[in-house]
Amino acid sequence: MEARPSPVKYLLLRVLIYALVSIAVLWVLTPFAISIMYAFVDPKQYYSKSVIIPALYTLDHVRKLLALGAYSAIINSVIVAVLTIVFSFALGLPAGYAFARYTFRGKDSLKLLIISLRMFPIIVIAVPLVTLYIRIGLSDSPLGVALAHTAMALPFVVLITSSIFAGIPKDLEEAGLIFGLSRAGVFLRITMPLALPGLAAAAIFTFIMSWNEVFIASVLTLTNRTLPAFILTSAMAATDFIKFAASFIMVLPAMIFVFIARKYLITMWGITLR
Repeated sequence: MEARPSPVKYLLLRVLIYALVSIAVLWVLTPFAISIMYAFVDPKQYYSKSVIIPALYTLDHVRKLLALGAYSAIINSVIVAVLTIVFSFALGLPAGYAFARYTFRGKDSLKLLIISLRMFPIIVIAVPLVTLYIRIGLSDSPLGVALAHTAMALPFVVLITSSIFAGIPKDLEEAGLIFGLSRAGVFLRITMPLALPGLAAAAIFTFIMSWNEVFIASVLTLTNRTLPAFILTSAMAATDFIKFAASFIMVLPAMIFVFIARKYLITMWGITLR
């Protein structure tokens, strides 16, 4: 019989695990807490050396940031992120399903080609991309930024969706065909509901990637900037309060999006752990 660990060692191991988890959580949450706190702190308490945790707060910093043009930048960022999700899924879902369900010549080479699209640094293609956008009339528009973000997110969406569809048993789809469903009906009524948790994870990844991307948005836009590009070009020259307010506004929509889709993520994790 194997020797069971002593209660003292077991207790120490649990304490060590909880300590490491607590350190990791604090490491992640502390910057968020500081950004949120100082985004609304009263300037007098911010500059006071005797105040560690402020007690007076105000909305003036957020109002000033919105007055600088952040409101239109937020709208542009939401439009770009939603369009990126729509375009990425419109192209990535059929491709991922084909990779998961069909065998054809050059399948592995095509997967490698899709991954290789992320091989080149964005800064290398920035000037040709701007030139192309100016010629076709897509420069300084949310649609143009969304198309560029789609090209960045599409390889990951294809790989994620192909893995999701590969994990769904073919027997379920064949049973649907036997009971009279068309191929499209099987996909919409059987495959898609089962794949929804994983697709939610892919949507979260695509949204956060588009929401946080700053280089392409700064290069391709001049007046219709997204929020990261606006913060880089405008808010970073403002006071510290405006910078903290900008960081809070940057984090808030992503947190809301993840909060809305969390039940699908929990479902996906539950399926994975079974």
